[in-house]
Amino acid sequence: MALETTIVPRLPYSLALSARLRSDATRVFRDGVLTMAFEAHGRPTLARVRQRCDGSLAVRLEGPACRDALEKLRFVLAADDDHEPFLRRFERDPLLARPTRRLRGLRPLRTATVTHALLKAVCGQLIQARAARALETRLLRRRAVPHGHLHLPPTRTTFGATAPAELASQGLVARKATALVRVSREWDLERLHGVGTEPAAIRIERERGLGPWSAGMICLYGLGRFERGLVGDLGLVKLCSALRGRSADADDTRELLEPYREWAGLASVYLLAGFSKSSAHRNG
Repeated sequence: MALETTIVPRLPYSLALSARLRSDATRVFRDGVLTMAFEAHGRPTLARVRQRCDGSLAVRLEGPACRDALEKLRFVLAADDDHEPFLRRFERDPLLARPTRRLRGLRPLRTATVTHALLKAVCGQLIQARAARALETRLLRRRAVPHGHLHLPPTRTTFGATAPAELASQGLVARKATALVRVSREWDLERLHGVGTEPAAIRIERERGLGPWSAGMICLYGLGRFERGLVGDLGLVKLCSALRGRSADADDTRELLEPYREWAGLASVYLLAGFSKSSAHRNG
């Protein structure tokens, strides 16, 4: 069964900016088309999305539950979110003025499951983004269910039955592997959708092997919340070091994000994207 339809996102919205560097084993962005595999009510779906010149999104869904899949797709694309207040509020901010001007349509693409956001968190802490994506992709291809040329996003059963040593043999730090398996076995992470951001973050940080950065990743990418910043992110640590002329740490990133308050998560995304582009420009 297939469904072809249109999503009109809240503007400004750029699929190209949002999907850039977001390819993994569950989705790929190539030639302007984002192709994704995910489940809706337990049924696999393949989605293809491209942005038209008028800003609307042309969507093709293939699967037995296309109507349900469409709602999940809107969440993953963050199509219905309104970040215009963020852009207006920080258009003269010393650090965000340029990124908000140049990257206005950027909106963080979300994961289709909270477990996938947890995987990103345990793979990515304090390592380079490219290495983290490679590790994540390797684990997904090893453990996740294939669907066409992609894999379905992980659920709690994907890693719950896995021995931490097996994940460690694939390159995941032993402490993080243990946390991923333990949380998968003991939690239904999807229930966090019904929990406020702060209680959810506190619950995540309580787990051994996780912490503020993991909480920020899960809140931002798994739950779609903008208010929890990526405290301790390696890119933000580098940004703080460049700004302050000394070696920075996680506390410096916390201080950096404090002024952005309820927008700290989205500010993290724009700061990282802006710093990355400026670094590339200087290195070029």
